[in-house]
Amino acid sequence: MNMLDFLFVIFNEIRSYFVPEKVTYEITGECKKCGKCCNYMYSYDTYTEKEFKIMQFLFPAYKRFYIKGKDEEGNLIFACKLVTEDGLCSDYNHRLAMCRKYPAKRILYPAKLHEGCGYKVNVKAFEDYLKKY
Repeated sequence: MNMLDFLFVIFNEIRSYFVPEKVTYEITGECKKCGKCCNYMYSYDTYTEKEFKIMQFLFPAYKRFYIKGKDEEGNLIFACKLVTEDGLCSDYNHRLAMCRKYPAKRILYPAKLHEGCGYKVNVKAFEDYLKKY
């Protein structure tokens, strides 16, 4: 990993917080404890294995994740090493904040949820807010 790659990842991570969106996404539903979300995760700003290694260097807690493969569009798929065969977390009391908060009630990007997941992504466009008033 060279310094230019490292700086590029940091730059994109910071830049991702300032992307303006005209659409918001609201999550509703409840967890069915299937473990699919822990075995098939996506990161919308990590594109290569090298970037993932840099993220693990910057955030050591990410070492619990590994690259499981790629989807049909070439996006990396991640999985957690701590998920049991039953789909439950083997270190539930010490899980990461992102796991405790999953899924956020509002997100700024279009998420895909797994088939059979108890959660649903609802698109809220600006026009939807105008209809209320």
